[in-house]
Amino acid sequence: MSDHINIKGLRVVTRVGVPDEERARPQTVSVSVSITLAKSFKGFDDKLEHTIDYFRVSESLREVAASGERQLIETLAEDLAAAVVAFDGVCAVTLEVEKFILADCDSVSVVITRAREHC
Repeated sequence: MSDHINIKGLRVVTRVGVPDEERARPQTVSVSVSITLAKSFKGFDDKLEHTIDYFRVSESLREVAASGERQLIETLAEDLAAAVVAFDGVCAVTLEVEKFILADCDSVSVVITRAREHC
């Protein structure tokens, strides 16, 4: 059994889109993350240093999203997932990026799962 930490609907600002004019202005996308921990919550003894600091994860996601421009939300998802997997104690991450671009549609999203090589 794996324990998870979930961050749902984190709003981050980025520049993403195929047309140049879409990337010209920052836009908000939503990121949801399910982090699989390398060990269970049992034995954490109510100490932050025994778990993943989800505030630090959220700040890292915001920084990655704000850096540079991307044409595809698929590329953004890859960059964000790599940032999460880089945290000590993370075994894997499933990440969804939602973009609010199409008329008459709630959102367009991609979902990816990435894992640490040795976990």
